[in-house]
Amino acid sequence: MSAAEAHAAVTDAEAAALFADLADCKALVLAISGGPDSTALLFLAARWRATLPDGPDLLAVTVDHGLRPEARREAAAVNRLAAALGVAHRTMRWIGTKPKTGLQEAARKARYRLLATAAERAKARHVLTAHTLDDQAETVLFRLTRGSGLAGLAAMARISPLPLFASPIHTCEGRDMALVRPFLDIPKSRLIATLEAAKIPFAEDPSNRDPRFARVRLRAVMPALAAEGLTPARLVQLAYRLRRANEAIEAAVDHLAYGLAPTLASSVRRAGEPITLAASEWVKAPAEIRLRLLGRLVAMTGEEGEVELGKLEECEKAVVAHLHTRSPESFRRTLAGATISLAGDRLTISRAPPRRRARGLRGGNTEGP
Repeated sequence: MSAAEAHAAVTDAEAAALFADLADCKALVLAISGGPDSTALLFLAARWRATLPDGPDLLAVTVDHGLRPEARREAAAVNRLAAALGVAHRTMRWIGTKPKTGLQEAARKARYRLLATAAERAKARHVLTAHTLDDQAETVLFRLTRGSGLAGLAAMARISPLPLFASPIHTCEGRDMALVRPFLDIPKSRLIATLEAAKIPFAEDPSNRDPRFARVRLRAVMPALAAEGLTPARLVQLAYRLRRANEAIEAAVDHLAYGLAPTLASSVRRAGEPITLAASEWVKAPAEIRLRLLGRLVAMTGEEGEVELGKLEECEKAVVAHLHTRSPESFRRTLAGATISLAGDRLTISRAPPRRRARGLRGGNTEGP
């Protein structure tokens, strides 16, 4: 992409292509903070919707985390722009005590919970966010520094399920909500050019320049990486290729899973029901395949969602080591709300007994008006 192309406004034809697969939805929730990326999402989605004779209802949702005094003013500005574009708007507020550590992650989780609540009320199955090509590149770099595995380095998909912590919510149609990121192939510079061409103002969040946050520090080194050839586009290309490889591995995991535990495909299987495999067959699979299958079964059976990769690797190594020693003693370990046990050739993953919850630990309330 040339410098001129990287700073060209998004055209109507491009916008139509970005949103085309959403035209038959009943309603769409747009996550709009008032920053340049999300403001462009509001503007382009509204312009696209105006070209359709019959299309989804749009609801712009702004989450006020209660962390900055400017947030109310920014939400009011989004409300005015939405009204001018003919789009309904709602502000949701994160109320309650805020954590002193891990604030960005807690705010992210609160934001998705509130967006899910707004979507449920609007009977929408899709929540759109304005993540750009630059965000995708930062995500790859951020996860690389954290030692993520293949799935993590594949970064963000255009469409993915709402995060588990936000998705006990189902729509009236009984299907899970999805996150849609239509701008993953669009540089931020093009969204800013789009707003400038339309003379639409936007807000700048000062936290995006705060070096206390890891993403901000990584953003500062990206020009030096780009000078060596590791451009945002290259990082995004890497994510795409890793996603393709990850999908192939997941297909192999599916094949192994249904071969060793046919009941996984049953529509009558109860949540949390124990699963038993032939350990001698499971251990023959390539390490990555058996590791992922174990993680998948733990996530399905336990109550704590996906498993931290490092802990899963330790557990898998322990199971394999026990099998190789041919010890007559049984093996038992707890991981992410599930119990992994070995007895003879039976590898069983079951729900762990409930633990006593620590008293006095309460997260911030995420109820909004």
